[in-house]
Amino acid sequence: MENKSKSRGWLIGKLGNQSQLEKSDEQESISAIATELVQTFPEEIEPTDTTNTKNLFSKENQDKVSLDIIVSLENMLKDRQLILYKNKDLEEQLYSLNEIISRLKHEQMKKDQLLQEKSKELSVIEGKLTKKQMSYDQLLEDYKDYQNTSNLEYEKVSNLLEIENNKYNRLYEESTAIQHQHIQKINQLEERIRELEVENQNYLEQYRKIQEEKNQLMKSINDFTERMSFSFSHSTDSSSQTE
Repeated sequence: MENKSKSRGWLIGKLGNQSQLEKSDEQESISAIATELVQTFPEEIEPTDTTNTKNLFSKENQDKVSLDIIVSLENMLKDRQLILYKNKDLEEQLYSLNEIISRLKHEQMKKDQLLQEKSKELSVIEGKLTKKQMSYDQLLEDYKDYQNTSNLEYEKVSNLLEIENNKYNRLYEESTAIQHQHIQKINQLEERIRELEVENQNYLEQYRKIQEEKNQLMKSINDFTERMSFSFSHSTDSSSQTE
């Protein structure tokens, strides 16, 4: 009963405060009810004159049973109008909801399509990332191999360098010793040269003296020869004159 009262109150509000109209003009309400009955049940209720219809549903001069029936009919029609208004409102709400659902479905389709495209892009990106990861792994493996090879080569080069350094140090020591020997030999040769120069100078002095003595001797010989020649020549001339 409370729900029916609330529904009737809502219907009355929808109809522009129909309860006030009923109090002011009860005959018009009865006429509207009769018209509604005729429209709802056209086969069961035969058309009658409007005046007769108003008199038929008039609450005046009615017994209790008829009055209860009329009141029940009024309540039923009000409930029916309330249901019709509610149905209309629900239909409007349903239409709005259907539009919202259609829009949401359309948006969902767009989102699904976008999601599929993004999934494809993600798959492509994952493929690229997988290739890059494989390339990175291969590069890392190659780098490890290169590092191992480089370490082995470094050890070999280090060993060779150590060997060459030892050779260099040995050769440097030998070269230093040879240079020292050469310096000593050069010093000895220079000393010998100085000695030979002194000897040569002495020989030159001796040669000069001998040469001077030789010249002196040759001069003496020449002088003697000239004197002998002159004496011999003079003796010959004297002998000739004597004869």
